[in-house]
Amino acid sequence: MNDWITPNWPAPLNVRALFTTRSGGISSGPYTNFNLGNHVGDKEHIVHQNRAKLYKALPNEPRWLNQIHGSTPIWVDNNTNLLRGVAALSRTQNIVCAILTADCLPVFLCDEAGTAVGIVHAGWRGLAAGVIEQAVAEMRKGCVHIMAYLGPAIGPNYFEIGEEVRHSFIKQDKISMPAFTPCNGVNSKKWRADIFLLARQRLAVAGVTKIYSHEECTYSNPDKFFSYRRDGDTGRMAGLIWLEK
Repeated sequence: MNDWITPNWPAPLNVRALFTTRSGGISSGPYTNFNLGNHVGDKEHIVHQNRAKLYKALPNEPRWLNQIHGSTPIWVDNNTNLLRGVAALSRTQNIVCAILTADCLPVFLCDEAGTAVGIVHAGWRGLAAGVIEQAVAEMRKGCVHIMAYLGPAIGPNYFEIGEEVRHSFIKQDKISMPAFTPCNGVNSKKWRADIFLLARQRLAVAGVTKIYSHEECTYSNPDKFFSYRRDGDTGRMAGLIWLEK
């Protein structure tokens, strides 16, 4: 049994999406028990078995990204090279776009006609660099009406950042100011950031008005989610989306 999350959004019937949790695997220790990250210190053969179980729920093996900080989205349809980036897009049936997270925000995207899908790994660096806007702009080259779904991520009570991170957003657009709350009074140099609100603001700037969410906090729910901020040494969950044949 597992408690994997199926996004609750009015996507076209041929758009399928999934977000995994900690349950359903065989990892142990800090990776208990459904770790899908093969770069975090878990045993390689264990991760392989966990991924094999995931693949049974998918039409094909996912097109995993080598997640480096940046903002350029990648069309993964015919790309068999090492995929470097934080946003995967597809227009091809049964091609599974995938990202790994452990606090960062998974942003699922699709068009209302069911012709394209995408998923964005939205950490603060990617958000500040415009990864959401660039993914939406790239999808709009062949689509008109796009909707978004925000998956689980670190909640606003736990996402502590420094003044330089806050400044990187506010210098671009003062609309982001409500997304930051001082940790210890008005003169604090530490802030708590609302990553869900920041993503909603970026989506709105990109012209996406239909935004749905599962604003469950990864940090405060250790039995269900991995959290890098909480544990440091931990596993990774997967966000996946594809067009069903």
